[in-house]
Amino acid sequence: MILRRIIPRGVRAFLNANLYYVTPISSVEPLENFNLVKKHCFDTGGYSYMSSKSQSSSIANRASKAACNDAQGVLFDYLHYTRNLQYNDSEHISKNSPIFLQSLISKVDNDKNISQALTKYLRYHPINEFEPFFESLGLAPSEFTSLLPRDLMFLGDEEILLDNYHVLCNYGISRDKIGQMYKEANEIFGFDHGVLAAKLRAYEEEMGLSRPTIIALVTCYPTLLTGIVDQDFVQFLEKLDSFGVLSCRWIRGYLSDGNTYSWNKMLVMMEFLEEMGFKKLEIGSLFDKNPDFLFEDSGNKIYKLVALLLKIGLSAEIILSLFLRHSLLLAGNFTENLSGALHFLSEIKMETEDIAMIIRSHTHALGCCSLKKQPRTVLSQLNISPQKLCEIIKEDPQKLIAFAAKKRDTGGHQHLREKTTFLLSIGYVENTEDFIKALKEFRGKGDQLQERFDYLVNAGLDHHDVCKMIKSAPFVLEQTKDVIETKIKLLADHLGKPLQYLVAHPKYFSYDVERIKLRFSMHTWLREEGLITKRSSFYSILWPSDVQFVKLYVNLDSEGPAVWERLKEQLSSNVEVAI
Repeated sequence: MILRRIIPRGVRAFLNANLYYVTPISSVEPLENFNLVKKHCFDTGGYSYMSSKSQSSSIANRASKAACNDAQGVLFDYLHYTRNLQYNDSEHISKNSPIFLQSLISKVDNDKNISQALTKYLRYHPINEFEPFFESLGLAPSEFTSLLPRDLMFLGDEEILLDNYHVLCNYGISRDKIGQMYKEANEIFGFDHGVLAAKLRAYEEEMGLSRPTIIALVTCYPTLLTGIVDQDFVQFLEKLDSFGVLSCRWIRGYLSDGNTYSWNKMLVMMEFLEEMGFKKLEIGSLFDKNPDFLFEDSGNKIYKLVALLLKIGLSAEIILSLFLRHSLLLAGNFTENLSGALHFLSEIKMETEDIAMIIRSHTHALGCCSLKKQPRTVLSQLNISPQKLCEIIKEDPQKLIAFAAKKRDTGGHQHLREKTTFLLSIGYVENTEDFIKALKEFRGKGDQLQERFDYLVNAGLDHHDVCKMIKSAPFVLEQTKDVIETKIKLLADHLGKPLQYLVAHPKYFSYDVERIKLRFSMHTWLREEGLITKRSSFYSILWPSDVQFVKLYVNLDSEGPAVWERLKEQLSSNVEVAI
């Protein structure tokens, strides 16, 4: 749909039949024997387009981090001062388009001063501003190439697009999520002035949803903003309300734009639980304590578990009791492990009533442990009959784990288990791609991560909000509890920002305390001297390099450099400075 709207059929066919490389320059020229190869271009993890002719020479010519930083500054100046884009837009685009910057740097001689060379280059070569714009919204070149307007180069010429983009930004939607929204529902960005804002207000006023909940919803399902409200979604909310679940905050804390959900399937699953005899308040309590029962695979996973438990003769009442007592029933491999234990006991011919008793009394232990040995292996090693093994396990169900489970690991694996436990507790599913990625991204021991997580919750943040924040910014928990505490106090006591601000702006934690104090102290002095009449954006103060900050703020007054140096001396001497 997006391709049809933006690129005519004939042009699409031509592009599909010919390999073109869309450069960041306005002219688009075909390159012979050109391959797109992903390669890290600098520490932030960006990628660069490279010719396949000589990979080694490409690596040698790859721009340094310093060159990329200089290029960011030049691109910011170009967008803001030359093209008159808003400050925040220019800042975000220049900071979040590393692939575009790498390509731009390749257009000038790296031996020269990058800033001067790029400034001169852009003076005579206007760029296609939509390329760094879409990249800054979280899209890769392979995703946004087909989205580029055919006859436009300048963002300012797409006033309607920018207007709707700003509506989403001002509403609180993260800019790096807006690119995916554009891909999935680009008609949103063609609404006339006021239409999109009215749709967002309607969800708040007519459906009673909170703003954070709406943000979570439209990020996952931007089509909710394109037309008539999804009736399955409305019925889903109504059903939750009938169960006594406070849906707004609850849904917000669990939804993830990395997952997909079927409101219809979840409705069917809720009706299934009612048909089993569960009372509405019981179902509401179940979902409230463990959202996985509803959201994990849109409720499909619970069917497998219920079928398993019904098979061994457990009543609906007992199943509900198990659900309420064991919050990890759907986490990771819990269901598979429990199923493995059931099949093991079945193969050694244990009576159904005895299996039910063991499963009911040792649910957690059996669910958290994977049985690696087959019954015939255990019987052979113990040299006993199946009947004798049944008697042993009935007397002490823990023997099943001792005989058939994988041996406990020690040493370095202890840290892995602790980290795994922590990741499961915040909503990751074991052995999934996201889980494996999180194991690498979350640095530190599991108990340390848990301690820092608990501090954020105890400081006053909602548990689900903290989960969402650290999933998007794992580096928050890389800092010690003392450092986290210091930055939170600084945020509230000196910067006047509410604690909830951290949820939408976790990058605040990436700046060291001295930088925060120094930048805001300088900004405070400028305001007091009347040199700045409005509060600058949070990141327009913290993000620029020292050279850029001096240019943008310190040099606003002849006394600025002296004040700047004095503040730095005070901080280095541990003297408290005013913010």
